[in-house]
Amino acid sequence: MCQFKYITSEAVTEGHPDKVCDQISDAILDAYLTMDKNARVAVECMLSKQLLVIAGEVHSNVKIDIERIARKKILDIGYDQLDKGLDGNTCLIIQNIIQQSEDIAAGVEIALESRSASSGEKAQLGAGDQGMMYGYACSESEAWMPLPIYLANQLAERLSFVRKSGLIDYLLPDGKTQVTVAYDSNNIPIQLTDIVISSQHKDGISQEQIREDIIRHVITEIIPTAFVSKDTRILINPSGRFVIGGPAGDTGLTGRKIIADTYGGFIPHGGGAFSGKDPTKVDRSAAYMARYVAKNLVAAQLAERCQIAVSYAIGVAKPISIYIETFGTEKISLEILTAITEAIFDFSPSGIIDKLQLKQPIYSETSAYGHFKNNDMLPWEKIDMVPVLKAVVEQISKR
Repeated sequence: MCQFKYITSEAVTEGHPDKVCDQISDAILDAYLTMDKNARVAVECMLSKQLLVIAGEVHSNVKIDIERIARKKILDIGYDQLDKGLDGNTCLIIQNIIQQSEDIAAGVEIALESRSASSGEKAQLGAGDQGMMYGYACSESEAWMPLPIYLANQLAERLSFVRKSGLIDYLLPDGKTQVTVAYDSNNIPIQLTDIVISSQHKDGISQEQIREDIIRHVITEIIPTAFVSKDTRILINPSGRFVIGGPAGDTGLTGRKIIADTYGGFIPHGGGAFSGKDPTKVDRSAAYMARYVAKNLVAAQLAERCQIAVSYAIGVAKPISIYIETFGTEKISLEILTAITEAIFDFSPSGIIDKLQLKQPIYSETSAYGHFKNNDMLPWEKIDMVPVLKAVVEQISKR
């Protein structure tokens, strides 16, 4: 008898309070990088009813209008009236941005290795923090992502689209999605067992209409029919009425949706969040690099599933460790695969930033619907190293 395992992943819309905070943090980061590509930024937000607190550390010679950026982002998301849970025109904004610690700045600017190197060598950046980061890729969706989080994010993005386009004009910005997928003993996705969608809505709309419209305009537009059966359970606003939402119903924080940001709980998550942090913070940039490497290894057909774990010490350029797990799907030995990876890819902070061109103001693209997706603006999603990997493997096989 076939034994199934069930994987559930959650995503949220851009109007979820936590995601609003992520988007504001990354909009501020992008604004700094637009004017100063070497800016050091670590900015976080807390959002409540009619109150936004922005705090963090910045090292830059430029000044930006943080309040204007925050209000524009709130309004773009759709929070323009108090009865929606937040009004970007009138909400109170409190700022507490300070200079980055000189101790941290010194360790990041010149890595431990460079401090003991000869004066003629180019100084390397040190890791902006200690910690462990994970990257993953698999062949079960077109985005090389686990199917549950891929579909959950697609549903959340579609939910915002039908709201903004007027296709379902009574929806409001806050919302969540959740998808459960059954896998067989070979880790192949078989079917969707459950789909859950909760969406904030205007008062006076019946639950029957909400269910009918979301199934028709959201679910059927995203979910492949091959994965749906008569036993698939669909729950729409299972708690009932969802009029009070957004920051009026729930406090938001930057970095609280780290599982939705990454792989939906399919693999471990490292020690840090992403949004609002410049690329010297390896809890962001190294996670992107690990994803980039894993995706290229899978795209090169060297494994069907690949997880990469990398760890750092603050102020040190070279990673403490790099560990590759392919769950038995590797096409060459893990020893050779690891050796190839370490030879081809530079996991130092400077190497990551240079390879992925991370000083660009591209981070607003990541702050909703996942950091790993089909998006040409995101360098870590490219599979440009596939020819190199295949050539190296071919050379090894001829020896």
